[in-house]
Formats: sequence, structure tokens, C-alpha cells
Amino acid sequence: MASVNQSVSVSPTASSDSVFAHLLPAPEDPILGVTVAYNKDPSPVKLNLGVGAYRTEEGKPLVLNVVRRVEQQLVNEASRNKEYLPIVGVADFNKLSARLIFGADSPAIQENRVTTVQCLSGTGSLRVGGEFLARHYHQRTIYIPQPTWGNHPKIFTLAGLSVKTYRYYAPATRGLDFEGLLEDLGSAPSGSIVLLHACAHNPTGVDPTTEQWEQIRKLLRSKALLPFFDSAYQGFASGSLDIDAQAVRLFVADGGELLLAQSYAKNMGLYGERVGALSIVSKSADVASRVESQVKLVVRPMYSNPPIHGASIVAAILRDRDLYNEWTIELKAMADRIIKMRQQLFDALQSRGTPGDWSHIIKQIGMFTFTGLNAEQVSFLTKEYHIYLTSDGRISMAGLSSKTVPHLADAIHAAVTRVV
Repeated sequence: MASVNQSVSVSPTASSDSVFAHLLPAPEDPILGVTVAYNKDPSPVKLNLGVGAYRTEEGKPLVLNVVRRVEQQLVNEASRNKEYLPIVGVADFNKLSARLIFGADSPAIQENRVTTVQCLSGTGSLRVGGEFLARHYHQRTIYIPQPTWGNHPKIFTLAGLSVKTYRYYAPATRGLDFEGLLEDLGSAPSGSIVLLHACAHNPTGVDPTTEQWEQIRKLLRSKALLPFFDSAYQGFASGSLDIDAQAVRLFVADGGELLLAQSYAKNMGLYGERVGALSIVSKSADVASRVESQVKLVVRPMYSNPPIHGASIVAAILRDRDLYNEWTIELKAMADRIIKMRQQLFDALQSRGTPGDWSHIIKQIGMFTFTGLNAEQVSFLTKEYHIYLTSDGRISMAGLSSKTVPHLADAIHAAVTRVV
């Protein structure tokens, strides 16, 4: 018998005996795979504009000062422990999250018609909501915008829903295809679920106007379509938490029902803490109570209960006026820097005389810009300029800085003039 310190030789063909030997290597995630390729590039001028995470002017990840303060307070609380949370998570976090997105004076909150459950960031909130609908809603079809975040179709398909698309983006104008949107949702079967980006549409950065949102609301309600909002950028798009919640509040104000997935990854910089919430607005407090009981049955066998640390940070910031005010100042600073990068990139392309209309860069909003570059031009940017972005031409404005804007502008100019 070999001792524990002796090495055991493995036959080169041993893997063929594995019950998993039939597996093929899976392709890299189209978004996260960009970072994998970026990390392998030794170029000193390489630039990663693929992943949606905020960077400082120096290109570094940012931990908000208010987050660091709260974390220190939590560490110093001798009474804190690491016990399991309830299935629905931190109660204060849920209450305050609902107030943040729906408004403190929301009738739905005052009438106890909102069920909020802490989930694993936006992705987990969407997944829990999708599985809840697959089990308990009479329609199994969800309409998602074309294009949308790459994870949306995967999440809802695995949750048990049938995924269809509605027109959203008009490549010719690099703006909203509003007529196509109304036509497609107008022909959707009554009762269908409709995924809506609350603000800062990912990947296009194109949002409906307030008047267009009102038309969308009327259409959905007239056809009894069920809205499912994905709110990943509240406060991060315009710099105002209230402005970025307007579309959601418009739908809540009419007394109708809806679902909403909420994430604190972007607006509090809590990417790795996986902090989010699923809220379901019902017609009555009685129904809301029953909804919560069933959502708990979705969560329990999935991950049992959520993590405590990130939600405790959020709750502490949202409940304290001084901390909240400090957060809003830091949040607006992030949003303003992204807006500044949009203007600088637009100006740089204009000064180079880059062919085409690039005004969409400053018209679009939020973390991402849909450049309009095709897959060949994207490949050119990567090969010739070591700039990494998704193949659909989406760039993360948060990954730019005043130092790197000229490099990107040179690359885009070259791509547009040399690659058709």
C-alpha cells in the first residue's frame, strides 16, 4: 500500500475511463470571456471595455468610501454573528430596497402589497422570479428586448419559461425602434410576461422617453401583459435615484401587478457581494402574503438562504440619513464620470473626422454604449489596438479614462475607415 507521501502515477489514457470523458470544452462566456482574453494579452496598451464594472480615472476598481465606513462599523459590532438568515434574507434590507425603487410614499408599500425577498444580486433575483412564474403563472412565455443582456435568455430558459423577443433597437438610427416595440408587444398573446430594463438598457444604452414609457404602460395593461423589470442601474444612469426609478413607479402607480429584480452591484459597487432583491407587487396584502410563502419554496431548495454581509452594508446605508447622503454623492460622481467619458469620446471622434454620426454616444445613457461597430471591426480593434469588447460592439464607458479615450478614438477611426 502506498504511503500518503508517495505520488501515484496516472496513465495518459485514464481520462477516457471517466464518466465525463464525453464532455467537450464549453465555450467561454461571451462577456466574461472578454476578460479572459484580455488577461492573456501582454500588451502594455491593452484596454478592457467588455465587463460592466466601474473603474476610476486611474483604471482601478472602486470601493465606495461609505461602504468602507459601514464595513468597519460592522466589524466593530461585537454582537454581530454569522448565523443563517431567514429564507427571505435581511428584513430591513428588503423593506428599504422596496422603498428605494418604488418610493417611500408608494401606495403599494403603504398597502402592504409588495413582497420583497433578498436574492443573489440581479441574476439571482431574475432566476427566482422566473422559476416562481414558471410554477404559478398561467403564461409561460416571456418577451425580452432584442438585443438584451446576454444572460437573460439563459436565465429564463433554465427557469422553465419560453423566451421570445420584441424589437427594441434600431441599428439605422442607433436609437429605439419604438414602432417595432409597440407592434411586437401589441401582437403578444394576452397575459404574456414582458421583460423591461428599468433604465440604462444593456447593451444599447437606449431608453424610452417618459412619454414612450407611458405608451408602453398603457399597451401592457390593456393586453394584461405582466411587466418584469430588471433594475441594475438605479442612480447609476442619470445620477438621480428618483429619475432612474420613474418608469417603474409609473407602472406601480396604476395599481397593477409586476415583478422587479434589483441589484446593488453597480450603484454601491458591491459586485462580488452578490446583493439583490426580487420584489413582486400584488393586488392586495393577502395575495402578497401568499406570494411570499411560495417564493420561499423556490428559494429554499435553490440556495436555502442568502448571504448576510452585503445586505447588511446596504441596509446600514439606506437606514441612516448621513450615510445615505454620502452614498448619493459618491453615486452621482460615478454617473457624472461616465457622462464625461461619453462627451470626451464623442469629441475625440469629431476631431478626427471619423465618418458617420456619433451623436448616439452622448444620447445613450448608463454604463454601456452600443457603438454600431460590426463583428469584423470589433475583431480589428482587438487584434490591432488590443482593445477588448463584446462582438456586438458594446463598450463599457466605465472602463474608459481621459488617458485611454484617444487610443479608443484612434482605433474606432481606423476600424471605420479600413474595415467595412
